[in-house]
Amino acid sequence: MESKEEDVKVGANKFSERQPLGTAAQGDKDYKEPPPAPLFEPGELKSWSFYRAGIAEFVATFLFLYITILTVMGVNRSSSKCSSVGIQGIAWSFGGMIFALVYCTAGISGGHINPAVTFGLFLARKLSLTRALFYIIMQCLGAICGAGVVKGFEGNGRYELFKGGANFVNSGYTKGDGLGAEIIGTFVLVYTVFSATDAKRNARDSHVPILAPLPIGFAVFLVHLATIPITGTGINPARSLGAAIIYNRDHAWDDQWIFWVGPFIGAALAALYPQIVIRAIPFKARA
Repeated sequence: MESKEEDVKVGANKFSERQPLGTAAQGDKDYKEPPPAPLFEPGELKSWSFYRAGIAEFVATFLFLYITILTVMGVNRSSSKCSSVGIQGIAWSFGGMIFALVYCTAGISGGHINPAVTFGLFLARKLSLTRALFYIIMQCLGAICGAGVVKGFEGNGRYELFKGGANFVNSGYTKGDGLGAEIIGTFVLVYTVFSATDAKRNARDSHVPILAPLPIGFAVFLVHLATIPITGTGINPARSLGAAIIYNRDHAWDDQWIFWVGPFIGAALAALYPQIVIRAIPFKARA
């Protein structure tokens, strides 16, 4: 009887049921910190993969604006919210397109489709300044073209009547409200991007299959549900710029700075939070 009890104790100690969590599971055996991207990488300009990635960002942002702005226009032209997909449908169109497009382009360009995401990843040294600027330019061009195609379908009259899907702070809210909503909304998005694509987390939790585009798209969906009544939801400077350029009315340009400053601040905070607070990289370097 005693030998059986001893065997049980040995077995319990040898085969622990508890898996290490958090920092206890972060060993160096199966993971090495990737080196930071250089600030400038002239060799990129001679590589076809660099331009291919930029083209992928252009096409993805073009398709993103085309589908989402067309959805916004369809809701606005409906006689009642019950006869359209409503705010929930708009939120789903933004989140669903991000899910699909990130899935399609992640292996080519990383699937940013958003200057704020690119900016956050640049601050975290995930890509060079050269690539970041190229991505942002291509994203903005794609957004302008996407909004332009929607205007071509809708015609000048309907497009202007329904305000072109442009972002601006809605009545009843201050510019400070709009700025705060954009900062927090972009923080949610970019923080989700960092968490879903964290190589160290993937190495630690390799037994848990994670499809990175899914939480990213879902974050976009949730942020739109919350902030459409405030700003129409920007959290993507290219999306706001493309719609504003094609719509080209004063009230869209008056608030345009909010949809650049807010997302860039939110992206910066989201880039610093995982590095400094969650993983404590500066403190580990000192140690």
